[in-house]
Amino acid sequence: MLAEERRQKIMEILQKDGRVIAKDLSDIFQISVDSVRRDLTIMEKHGQLQKTYGGAVSLKPQSKVRTLPSPESKRYSQPAAHQDAISKRAASYIHEHDTVFIGSAGIQYGMLKYLPTDNPFTLVTNSMKIAEVVRSKENITSYLIGGKLRPNSANSMIDTIAVDMVSRFSFDMAFLTGGGITASGISTATPEGAAFHRRVAEISRKNICLAPHEKLGHQMFISSVPMDRIDVIITDQAAPEKVIQDIEKRNVEIIFADA
Repeated sequence: MLAEERRQKIMEILQKDGRVIAKDLSDIFQISVDSVRRDLTIMEKHGQLQKTYGGAVSLKPQSKVRTLPSPESKRYSQPAAHQDAISKRAASYIHEHDTVFIGSAGIQYGMLKYLPTDNPFTLVTNSMKIAEVVRSKENITSYLIGGKLRPNSANSMIDTIAVDMVSRFSFDMAFLTGGGITASGISTATPEGAAFHRRVAEISRKNICLAPHEKLGHQMFISSVPMDRIDVIITDQAAPEKVIQDIEKRNVEIIFADA
């Protein structure tokens, strides 16, 4: 099969499935993965697709980045498979007697069903929703960060009172995320949220960023946690290749969660 015919077939698969996996294409065309990736690089230069770490995805119009938190009903709805896989992998980092911070995002809430059930550990959160779930777990000593109840987003505490209160703790690890994640770090929608999560990262010995592919490459209103404070990023195979390469240059460990 000629290279042009091969690329046409790749486009057909993309139009049908929305994504391709380099290893699968290697098996289909009986060529090396390196050859497949060269094809994908050429196609990306021609504006036909976007390369990801494991293959490529079809080009879609860029949706406007949110500037406000999503409604609670949407935030805590059934996660996509890749988001659930990231939550599960993140929870596996928690060990006996650890003290951990888990925030209020949906992908952090998704960790709850995968938390250790036998090993004792301490969990601190600024989310009333998460606190409501973990308070009944006998192996978890839980603390809820206090602060002002916000009328339109009363689930989490991020004001100056919350920053002061969280500063009294010391964490073995913090599980962080944000509306945007680039090689520069995590960004978010509000200065209050940025200040709170920046402080959490400062008092944690290990910071783990939960980074589904749809967040990577986006920059939101304000920086919250710089990349030099992040130790591990957990993402999925659809992560944009260029963003991953830029992050790897910052000596951050990249983990791909299997859906």
